[in-house]
Amino acid sequence: MATTKWAIDPTHSEIGFKVKHMMFTNVSGKFNNYEATITSNENNFENAAIEFSADIKSIDTGNTDRDNHLRSADFFDVENSPKMIFKSTSFTKIDDGNYELTGNLNIRGVEKQVKLPVEFSGIMTDPWGNTKVGLNITGKINRKDWGLNWNSALEAGGVLVSDDVRLNIELQFAKQ
Repeated sequence: MATTKWAIDPTHSEIGFKVKHMMFTNVSGKFNNYEATITSNENNFENAAIEFSADIKSIDTGNTDRDNHLRSADFFDVENSPKMIFKSTSFTKIDDGNYELTGNLNIRGVEKQVKLPVEFSGIMTDPWGNTKVGLNITGKINRKDWGLNWNSALEAGGVLVSDDVRLNIELQFAKQ
């Protein structure tokens, strides 16, 4: 069976996340510079290989001071670990529109396995004749699993930044 390569379409994709701030509101962010590929057997995505990397310097929460703090050694430590890297170990079909993505996520030199639900939006041909596939990856990870431990206690109780990071990743790939 022939393999098919798929390359990310960055103009129609977004690597987004949300974190609770002061335990009651969400702060959203995204990575502006990233690369991703899929290798599949033709148009069958069962057991496809997915690779992704993000340039941590491109983190964007809409606030320069917060972004600089996230780039510092308190969080991502871009001086020593400039990239976040993910490599899949399995991509399992649950039903026609849903998959489970399992793989190794490396942040700050710490590699942990993650399992994330994926909504498979299907395969379409765009108006210019390009074959595209859409994926929406959601889920939650605990930032402390990767050594992103910085926090500040609140006088009223609780902490400034939640441990849980909710992912909202919209991806569009083009067949190569």
